[in-house]
Amino acid sequence: MSIAFIQQTLPLLLRGTSITLQIALCSSLIGFILGTILGFLHSSSSKIAQFFVTVYVTLFRGTPMIIQIPFFYYLLPSIGIELSLITTAIIAIGLNSGAYISQTIRSGIASVGKGQREAAKVLGLSPWQTIRFIVFPQAIRIVIPALLNEMITLIKDSSLASTIGVVELFKEGTIIISRTYNAIPVYCLIALIYLTLTGIVSIFAHYIQSRINRHVNH
Repeated sequence: MSIAFIQQTLPLLLRGTSITLQIALCSSLIGFILGTILGFLHSSSSKIAQFFVTVYVTLFRGTPMIIQIPFFYYLLPSIGIELSLITTAIIAIGLNSGAYISQTIRSGIASVGKGQREAAKVLGLSPWQTIRFIVFPQAIRIVIPALLNEMITLIKDSSLASTIGVVELFKEGTIIISRTYNAIPVYCLIALIYLTLTGIVSIFAHYIQSRINRHVNH
């Protein structure tokens, strides 16, 4: 792997990296919002809500993302919704992430004692106020490390967007390989970039976890 080859290749891979980060960040946001809503619905007393959330989670967790992304790629135009390739990938990955995050949020909600909810009711707080001021802040603090781990997963899973033609990091690498026939150096650079991205998030997750533990211990 020559310095000249790295200097020629790295800017192209970094261009793909920017797309990878865009997909990971946007799909994480969709997954968090959707997963939070689904997590609270799954924790509610409504059997209907629980049923629909269970079906949703089962469908998205029980099928591979490599099928889900092309499915939305072909489904959306067939119902009159025309979106860019990257937007389609973000939506598909975000919906998948929402299924996983919903169960994380649900576990966080379950960790909040029922006594606190009963106390909030005695104090006259509405169900919405109880969720907003009592349940959600405690649940989110507990599951933050798991949410950051999901972010790491999405950084890696963003490579599946290449199945519908999104030129993210991995796809950019395959294009370079098809031109240069120099696979091993390119794959090494791609792996290094992925390791750097996930490493940064892992360090941040460890930092957040230590801050939470310190706060709880005090």
